[in-house]
Amino acid sequence: MDTSISLTNSSSLQISQFILMGLPGIHEWQHWLSLPLALLYLLALAANILILITIQHESTLHEPMYHLLSILAVVDIGLASTIMPKIMAIFWFDAKAISLPECFVQMYVIHCFFFMESGVFLCMAVDRYIAICHPLRYPTIVTEAFMVKVIGFMVLRNSLFTIPVPVLASQRLYCSKNEIDHCLCSNLGVISLACDDITVNKFYQLMLAWVLVGSDMALVFSSYALILHTVLRLNSAEAMSKALSTCSSHLILIFFFYTGIIVLSVTHLVEEKIPLIPVLLNVLHNVIPPALNPMVYALRMHELRRGFQRLCGCIELSIN
Repeated sequence: MDTSISLTNSSSLQISQFILMGLPGIHEWQHWLSLPLALLYLLALAANILILITIQHESTLHEPMYHLLSILAVVDIGLASTIMPKIMAIFWFDAKAISLPECFVQMYVIHCFFFMESGVFLCMAVDRYIAICHPLRYPTIVTEAFMVKVIGFMVLRNSLFTIPVPVLASQRLYCSKNEIDHCLCSNLGVISLACDDITVNKFYQLMLAWVLVGSDMALVFSSYALILHTVLRLNSAEAMSKALSTCSSHLILIFFFYTGIIVLSVTHLVEEKIPLIPVLLNVLHNVIPPALNPMVYALRMHELRRGFQRLCGCIELSIN
């Protein structure tokens, strides 16, 4: 008998661990993808850590917009670090086994960081809306206390709403197949192995996506629609260009993030015919944004680039 299956008191077979098979259809040569994925992960870690150090080092960057960028960097590091070590272990050491508690914890943490990233993008959109549409009131509205409350609300919202996902998954009966055609413990991938009814799990997953990501997306694009309306009414071309430039980096990343979610959702419809596509996109969507976000901000935000340059200058002086 497989060591991943144990006998319960009810004389039925109960799975004690899952086997993460990796990328479906390419198990034999999936290890070749480990190098680009590892490079993306290292790039994400280095770039986000550099952003955190730069913002902490530069007093001119101690503003709400950059505090939000710091939180986004922490979320990106957390999201990538939740999945990449296990993926590398699968590809390099064939360490495919994962216990049920570990799997459910990973499921919870992935959902928390994922929804937190969406929440941070919403906070950024609201911050830019107040700064551009109500510039005179910005210093009195977006205070340090306001930022603490908003981020605290986002953390609490995502932590609490996500709890039922692993709890409901852990209540299912896993009594036959224990191999997951995935690199990580995705909710739908895990509960598809259950021997009992998973209607409640699917319903809550769908509701969670609509309530959290759907509402965030609607509010984000509403904020930028109002920003665009305000900017187009400006008489000065220079003021219009400056206002748009402060939003361009946010818009690039927000568009990439939410477009990725939509594409990922659509590809699940063809999962039975081409199972590799949704799994690969799921992995990439958890590792590309953490690597992409700091690079876009570094290229598009002048103050952040200057902070990088000053930080590099200080490091060079200390070495010499």
